[in-house]
Amino acid sequence: MDTKQSIFEETVLKLARQVADDRNLEVVEVRLSGRGRGAVLRVTIDRSEGVTLDDCESFSRSLGFLLDAEESIQGPFNLEVSSPGLDRPLTALRDFERHKGKLVRIITKDKIDNQNFFLGRITGVTAEVIHLDINGKERNIPFDNISRARLEIEIK
Repeated sequence: MDTKQSIFEETVLKLARQVADDRNLEVVEVRLSGRGRGAVLRVTIDRSEGVTLDDCESFSRSLGFLLDAEESIQGPFNLEVSSPGLDRPLTALRDFERHKGKLVRIITKDKIDNQNFFLGRITGVTAEVIHLDINGKERNIPFDNISRARLEIEIK
């Protein structure tokens, strides 16, 4: 990601958090993709009891007004606001703690015991380590070694 895009996303994140705080929501992710008229700014929001379509619409309107007023944000883009879905990404330690007991897919930056893909159930979070149960075996994944993590959809 280039510096200009990073600064843009940080500015949007700051404004999005202002809107989220007023509505008891959490900003899960801010991501700009594409360039020029085809650019899409995706903002993902969540709360413990879930997000409704009305939440997304209201959040989008309020954030849109702030973005229009922000002088440091220039250029055309389409704003999309959504919930993280059933297979939501886990990006912070509190995400892992909140979803304790659920099945998660983790990809690590560096290999652990010669692998960097893990599928297991979150058993806990301590000292920035994610504890997983993988087929009855405990596996500890340092949070700073996680490249990507997301919940797995379970059909029961």
